[in-house]
Amino acid sequence: MNHEVVEKNIGIMMILIVVAISFGALVEIVPLFYQAETTEPIDGLEPLPALALEGRDVYIREGCNTCHSQMIRPFRSETERYGHYSVASEHVYEHPFLWGSKRTGPDLARVGQRYSDEWHRVHLINPRDVVPESNMPGFPWLAKNTINGDETPLKMAALRKVGVPYTDEDIAGAKQAVANHTELDAVVSYLQQLGTLIKHTR
Repeated sequence: MNHEVVEKNIGIMMILIVVAISFGALVEIVPLFYQAETTEPIDGLEPLPALALEGRDVYIREGCNTCHSQMIRPFRSETERYGHYSVASEHVYEHPFLWGSKRTGPDLARVGQRYSDEWHRVHLINPRDVVPESNMPGFPWLAKNTINGDETPLKMAALRKVGVPYTDEDIAGAKQAVANHTELDAVVSYLQQLGTLIKHTR
């Protein structure tokens, strides 16, 4: 088939474009399913504890991941600011995956243990109390909303079906683990574990 025929027939051109893109995608994506660094958990990785799991859901519900990426790219400008670049093996138990490119606020991939629990509490209720120039909205209702632990075991059981290694003990104790905690407690618990398995260096 010569170029002139393709260039003059939009239908053939569209089919060939789809074939080319599909082939390229297969070549790029399929090998990732067989590489240990993308399918095996990093040393020390554990499923999120019940409170942090609930915090992750609140984090997603409030749209935090639409402004804060959790993906440090392997460039000096990023690693000097945020720490070690993100690796897929840190995130194999995440459903849904929260890597992204949107960064209205700082990347949070390695925010765990950088600040105290109290700092996070104040920051989430009114960000300008600790970062005067922040344009982040406050989330004061998180301190008033309590966690409904009835659904926590169900979430863990569902995640176990897709490969997250929660034990029967984890699931049985989940409701008690989140009892009497607020959504603010849960989000802080989630933030404090982010990126702590790879040491931060500047």
